[in-house]
Amino acid sequence: MNLDAYAMVVVTPVYEEGEGLVRFFQDLAASLPEKIFVVAVDDGSVRNVLDPTVLHAAGLPGVVLRLRRNVGHQRAIAIGLSYIAERVKPEQRVVVMDSDGEDVPSTIAPLLVALEKDDVDVAVAERTKRVATFWFKAFYLFYKTLFALMTGRTISFGNFMALKAHAVKRLVAMQELAIHVAASVLLSKLRIRRCPVPRGPRYAGQSKMNFISFALHGFKALMVFAEDVLVRVGIACAVFSALSVAGMVAATLLKAFGYSTPGWFSMALGILVLMLMETGVVALMTLMLTGVMRSGLVTSPTSYMDFIDQILMSPHGGEAR
Repeated sequence: MNLDAYAMVVVTPVYEEGEGLVRFFQDLAASLPEKIFVVAVDDGSVRNVLDPTVLHAAGLPGVVLRLRRNVGHQRAIAIGLSYIAERVKPEQRVVVMDSDGEDVPSTIAPLLVALEKDDVDVAVAERTKRVATFWFKAFYLFYKTLFALMTGRTISFGNFMALKAHAVKRLVAMQELAIHVAASVLLSKLRIRRCPVPRGPRYAGQSKMNFISFALHGFKALMVFAEDVLVRVGIACAVFSALSVAGMVAATLLKAFGYSTPGWFSMALGILVLMLMETGVVALMTLMLTGVMRSGLVTSPTSYMDFIDQILMSPHGGEAR
């Protein structure tokens, strides 16, 4: 596939999207009149399988990557980026966005403007307003606070971003990309510019991400920074262990000098011993999870092709073969 004729490549994951997908491609074509190429990753859809004629109807050249099974939103994006990484040219720009309408095609322009700076490798969309319930906002605030405490970094953006070609090549070399795209961008040490953009309403249907999947998505971001989390948890466990030992020594001295009431010493010592054991268990579990996480990241650079079942070109994209 030759991308020489295109100024920009748009990568979008698709899963069971119906009528809203037609509108998305139409809005994309209207918002970006310059030559663009679309890589739509069909993440194992069964009921609404994406056909390249949808791209053709919107007048967009592109390709549909049909995956063998549902691999999840983040890995689908990673597969799309890996597919174009060896084909994208240095002067081309790559945009990653969802196809459900919440990432508005008309807001790509400010990302591209920010990306023109020499000291910017990735321009990410930072939401200025979000339509969500009180509980969602509360959990999201808790998640961002926890992420900052555990990693020492702040995360305030998602998958909607524009990248230079060298940034794409750097990201696809990171096995963490398939776990969490935004966290991998932070880990990559690429130069990031945050651009305030509003979140749009969905074209149709309801979001497929419920509370459980959102919580899992948040914890996957922590997995990307497994070493940082291990160090911080280790320090916290060491502090609690030291306090527990100091408390046991103090309780023993109070008992020895007769300052403790009947039964107080046994209760206090039991609680402190439990605290000491629990901190040890937490430290051990974090260490084990870090080891499992790192051992599972050893993959082949071309392993993404194992997930692709079919590569279907849009009739408009014939020249990009």
